[in-house]
Amino acid sequence: MPGENLSRDEARERAALLSVDGYDVSLDLRSAVGDGDAEPRTFRSVTTIRFRCNEPGTSTFADLIAPSVTAVSLNGKDLDPSEVFDGSRIALEDLAADNELVVDARCAYSRTGEGMHRFVDPEDGEVYLYTQYEPADARRVFANFEQPDLKAPYRFEVRAPEGWTVWSNGAGELVDGVWRFAETKPISTYITCVVAGPYHYVTDSYSRTFEDGTKLEIPLGAMCRKGLAPHFDADDVFLVTKQGLDFFHDHFDYPYPFGKYDQAFVPEYNLGAMENPGLVTFREEYIFRGKVTQASYEARANVILHEMAHMWFGDLVTMEWWDDLWLKESFADFMGTFANVGATRFRDAWITFANRRKAWAYRADQLPSTHPITADIRDLEDAKLNFDGITYAKGASVLKQLVAYVGQDAFLEGARRYFKRNAYGNTRLGDLLSVLAETSGRDMTAWSASWLQTAGVNSLTPQVLLDTEGGRIAELAVLQEAAETHPELRPHRVAVGLYRRTPEGALERYARVETDVDGPRTVVAELAGSQAPDLVLVNDDDLTYCKIRFDETSLATLRAHLGALTDPLARALCWSALWNLTRDGLLPARDFVDLVLRFAGRESDIGVLQMLHAWADSALVHYAAPEWRETGGRLLAEGALRELRAAGAGSEHQLAWARFFASVASAGPDLALLKDLLDGTTAIEGLDVDQELRWAFLEPLAAHGVADERVLAAELARDDTASGKRHQVRCLAARPSAAVKAQAWAQVVESDALSNALVEATIAGFGRPSQRELTAPYAQLYFAAIERVWRERSIQIGMDVVRGLFPSYQDRAETLDATDAWLDAHREAAPALRRLVLEARDDLARALRAQECDATA
Repeated sequence: MPGENLSRDEARERAALLSVDGYDVSLDLRSAVGDGDAEPRTFRSVTTIRFRCNEPGTSTFADLIAPSVTAVSLNGKDLDPSEVFDGSRIALEDLAADNELVVDARCAYSRTGEGMHRFVDPEDGEVYLYTQYEPADARRVFANFEQPDLKAPYRFEVRAPEGWTVWSNGAGELVDGVWRFAETKPISTYITCVVAGPYHYVTDSYSRTFEDGTKLEIPLGAMCRKGLAPHFDADDVFLVTKQGLDFFHDHFDYPYPFGKYDQAFVPEYNLGAMENPGLVTFREEYIFRGKVTQASYEARANVILHEMAHMWFGDLVTMEWWDDLWLKESFADFMGTFANVGATRFRDAWITFANRRKAWAYRADQLPSTHPITADIRDLEDAKLNFDGITYAKGASVLKQLVAYVGQDAFLEGARRYFKRNAYGNTRLGDLLSVLAETSGRDMTAWSASWLQTAGVNSLTPQVLLDTEGGRIAELAVLQEAAETHPELRPHRVAVGLYRRTPEGALERYARVETDVDGPRTVVAELAGSQAPDLVLVNDDDLTYCKIRFDETSLATLRAHLGALTDPLARALCWSALWNLTRDGLLPARDFVDLVLRFAGRESDIGVLQMLHAWADSALVHYAAPEWRETGGRLLAEGALRELRAAGAGSEHQLAWARFFASVASAGPDLALLKDLLDGTTAIEGLDVDQELRWAFLEPLAAHGVADERVLAAELARDDTASGKRHQVRCLAARPSAAVKAQAWAQVVESDALSNALVEATIAGFGRPSQRELTAPYAQLYFAAIERVWRERSIQIGMDVVRGLFPSYQDRAETLDATDAWLDAHREAAPALRRLVLEARDDLARALRAQECDATA
């Protein structure tokens, strides 16, 4: 990996020197099929780059990662590949004012989801290809200048096996056995794309007539593997797509600029999705093989709209360097929810955002690796790790705050001007702030300094003083705090809500004030004289980004009456705040589990309920005192089974409780019930144990030694698909055996034979909280191996191994000491590797602090 890195300084120097006029890329993918599977299996890639040099006679380099280069020609002169190519760069010397570079290379198919990924479907033996490049893997497929600010038009042509279809960013046609694609608009390397294979393909179209009478026609397509075709609900994908296109045309006043709009759901995908213009790629898990809750459909719609927003924020206008990654990801994350609420059936998507996306941001913003939204990205390894909760969810939260600060109309008008001024170009922070200052009339400098250029999350706590009779508020203030490491106190536009219990027992809001909080203490004068509240909710309606705290009366009210809170967003905000208190070691984990057991059954929002299940499991596994875990596990299993039996037959709540019950089941009777549900000897009215739910039940059975290799093989025979294989691999690695753990470790750490998806599945099965003793020997092996893994494997696999195999379940002081010892002894290790270990260390230290809190409960 070190030889494949690119620094910001190198990129800036090259951008100052070069302008790229265009690429012609010819790929021969016919080698993707055929007998045998020798590695590395390669394909031919021929690239012609036309570019200008501002300083003739100087030198630079092109990027290419390939097993071999057959020929290199610069301005008609043949260069010796052995002299100019070092495995990741092609040296280019004595440049002319106008240049043409031709590179003929053998590039490798990928099994890690980076570059040209090759997947063989075990169900029917068909081969499927797709590309994934962000941030810098286009160089694994064709020679280029791999940085976002050297945009250019592209013309692709592809030779593929007979019977295949090929797609790229532009419209394509098959001419004399070659797929030829229309030239793209100027775009960055990382959003070019090729998808090829015998995909199942469905078409539709979108049309729009604008006020000036012009008409826009967009061909729509959606594709997946043939094996998933029976499950592919393309009509719903197209519905959301059309709703999104209408929404963004209404608000952006800039017609979709990239011609067609294909969406490919592809196997073994590392990301959620990628915004390649004209050809968006998604992980195929967004095609649901079994029954799922509406939360899954909402999440898919959010991702579709997130990627669509990128067509403007990111593709049309692109950040100059990865420092300003937020200019695309924060906006797309905000716009995904904004459009979901404004255009689709998912009108409560802001509740999911408040409960789920912000939880990701709060965690990331309290890690030692937290960073400002506008980050300091020194190189590509930094960039890869900054696709994180800060860049996405905190950035989106801050934009939500910005909309409250400048007003929605000013915000959207700023976006419109930004697109028109910078179309097909690259921007920095100042380019956006300048248009927002124009449209809002506000000075954006101070806002940017507080919100975009500093790290950390503030806590807001209400302080309530009552009059002498205790029936009215004498003064209500909001206290703002910040961590010592990130002491910035920010300006917040918040709503403060007052809640009281009604005679019928409901907990409802009776007063609300919107105000600006600034500094350590802000008095909310408008609420003086109001009736004394049972609950004060700071940041009601979720206008700002902060951790909500409670005064003693409010916390006592929630402990007793959380389920009586009638507003679903307010309830979600309270649950999130209670979870943050648990993570911060201020609320015992067993108290949070108790709240879930008492009130989660009354939760109407299915997305919030599923988040509560995940949090309750984490509370038990990581934050509960070790001596209470067995008791807590039994209580959660009993509660989950009770709610499962009480849920409406066939309801999504029933399904959610069934999955949660399976995840916490460990006692003999609970495992026996899962086995009986699988065998069909027992049934719960309305619960359809489909194939996906079967695997969910099998995993705990495998982890507790009830389902052996024979049972898992029989289940794979029943579900002999790519999805089934991933489930089986995870279950196999979950079995409680020292030999199983040794084999799983060797497959992931000592070998690169597994694909990225099977590496992920093996890691997930290897680490089981109920198997702490079995995995204890691997803590020392982990620290001995990670630097070698980081050096020898791709960055994606390196990240998966370093994060996934950290001995988090060995949650004791000795593991913390071992982590510190590794960090002390490896100060010169790759910064990105150290960051991952530091993050894991922080999670472990947080868990130990929370366990101390729980032990004193």
